[in-house]
Amino acid sequence: MVILLAHSFATLSYECLTCTGRLYPWSAPLTETAQRETGTTLHRKQESSISIISRFAHRFKAALGNCASLSRMMSITHFYIWYFLCMGLGLASVVCVCLWNSHWRGGFAWDGSSLQFNWHPVLMVTGMLVLYGNGAVLYRVPLTWGENKLPWKLLHAALMLVALILSVIGLCAVFGNHNVSNIPNLYSLHSWIGIITSVLFATQWAAGMAVFLVPCSAGSLRKLLKPQHVWLGGSLMTLCIAACISGINEKLFFVLKGNTNGSLPYSQLPPEAMLGNSLGVLIVAFRLVVLKILSNHEWQRPENQPLDVPYAP
Repeated sequence: MVILLAHSFATLSYECLTCTGRLYPWSAPLTETAQRETGTTLHRKQESSISIISRFAHRFKAALGNCASLSRMMSITHFYIWYFLCMGLGLASVVCVCLWNSHWRGGFAWDGSSLQFNWHPVLMVTGMLVLYGNGAVLYRVPLTWGENKLPWKLLHAALMLVALILSVIGLCAVFGNHNVSNIPNLYSLHSWIGIITSVLFATQWAAGMAVFLVPCSAGSLRKLLKPQHVWLGGSLMTLCIAACISGINEKLFFVLKGNTNGSLPYSQLPPEAMLGNSLGVLIVAFRLVVLKILSNHEWQRPENQPLDVPYAP
């Protein structure tokens, strides 16, 4: 930008100097005809100076526009770097939790045994963490900004619905296993955080459908509830992280005792503990990347219409 402005200023200065003239003091007195010609010449030079200033203003505006376009392009590039990192961390989390429960925990079943319990962490991480996080950052994708918002609202709601369904199935898996094995339900801090998160998430989804997707909802109501919807969504993401981390730690303490199944104790950090801890790190990193994307105001979707305009699909 500095180079463009300097070039424009230098061009203006040169053209002004070449268009400027003056009568020398030793010149002979001018005749009436010469005076008229001189006045016409000065008038033309003034018009030329105005034209030069206009051209300079145009070049200055163009330079600012080029700088703004470059800045916008860099911002979009940075977004996609963070977005692909978000997708990569989410995929790595799903692969890690599937590997843990299939390789070290014996696989999956739906018979009330511990194999049924293995569905619980897989479904919760996939639904309440990965799908939820990707649904939350959907509106930040620049490719969606120039399009009608309704299809992206529907996709956002669909991702959240799939996440909710997976979480319900995950809860059914753990309750079924506990009932068959005569294990008490909802006694640990992990279970308290998890059930509160699930209830709030279901409430959030139902309220979002009623307020933001039903055509008859008032624009003033959407304007009032949108900040609360965004805030609760971010808070639920944090609760999901807390539930996942506490659940991973609780599971590792239960299965890595070192005296019942021949495995090393958790304190000696066997390979299963390494994998579980790595899963926790991936989950936290995923949350931080999602938070980075959501907190950057440059990546917010521009509003194409005022919020008080009645919603029409």
